[in-house]
Amino acid sequence: MKFLRYIITVFSATLTTQMVVAQSVSPTITSHISADTVMIGDRVTLTVEVEKDVMQQIVFPSFDFNPREGAEPSEPSIEVIRDFAPDTISHEGRRVRLRKRYEMAVYDEGIYNMGKAQVLYLDKNIIDTLFAEREESVVVKTFQIDSTMTSVRDLKPQKTLKLRFAEFSGYLGIALAVALLLAGAIYLLVRYLHKRGRRISDLFKPAPPVPAHIVAIEALEKLRNEKLWQNDKHKLYYSGLSDILRTYLAGRFEVGAMEMTTDEIADTLRDIEIEQKQKMNLLAVLRDADLVKFAKATPESEENELAYDKAYHFVEETKPVEVVEEVEDAPTKNEKGEQR
Repeated sequence: MKFLRYIITVFSATLTTQMVVAQSVSPTITSHISADTVMIGDRVTLTVEVEKDVMQQIVFPSFDFNPREGAEPSEPSIEVIRDFAPDTISHEGRRVRLRKRYEMAVYDEGIYNMGKAQVLYLDKNIIDTLFAEREESVVVKTFQIDSTMTSVRDLKPQKTLKLRFAEFSGYLGIALAVALLLAGAIYLLVRYLHKRGRRISDLFKPAPPVPAHIVAIEALEKLRNEKLWQNDKHKLYYSGLSDILRTYLAGRFEVGAMEMTTDEIADTLRDIEIEQKQKMNLLAVLRDADLVKFAKATPESEENELAYDKAYHFVEETKPVEVVEEVEDAPTKNEKGEQR
């Protein structure tokens, strides 16, 4: 039993020692570049690999490349096209190998020193920067031009070419086709209107105004369907009757009735040739409306119906009379040629 405890104690101590030793070993960094000599605009890939313990923490920083000689401080020497995410390429026991790649491009000729690849190392009470063993650099070359085989020449003057029919024949054909379609459409429209006794100019004439009596009749029917006085809205009902009649007077007899009082309308009616009964009915409705609107009178149901009838008949009896021209039959002749 004592021997078993001894074996377990020794094994635990050995394992703990190995873990401490493994964690005490710093990560190792290696780097390599895909090509050390490229042409202007070519892309190169810088690969940084780190081998470490699973418990150790590292951070891949951004590269601070040295600017090319003679470049402005704010001008970047190497452009990082793509910064790949770190990936794990191997994992054996407690040892892990990570890889990070940078795809870059250079657009100026020269030798570019990238320096040593570096990572940030974090462990318990340790924060340190670790570097790779060697520095990376890339040579960027440009295309060589043989000046003996090439001569610099001035720009040629601008030439004015003659207009050719083929350059606009297609557009001309389309324009002619559209013109023929429009002409055909206009011709058909003229024939259609001619059969109905109309002309094209009639299409652009404004629609004739609706006669005043039609407007008044429609307004009276709408007012009746609203059933205002049946719902104790006498003021709205009589105001509607008054406005309809005043609007009708303005359109039918060209009287500014909307701005007139009832007495002024009565004076104006003296010069209008309508029957006295019609005048009395109109003034009766307007005076009843004044009593309801200003004196807050409440007429009976029969009076409300009577006011509507007076207004309706006034419009019907004073509307313009349509004159129908009668065409006399032409005289006919009998078989002997005598006129009947």
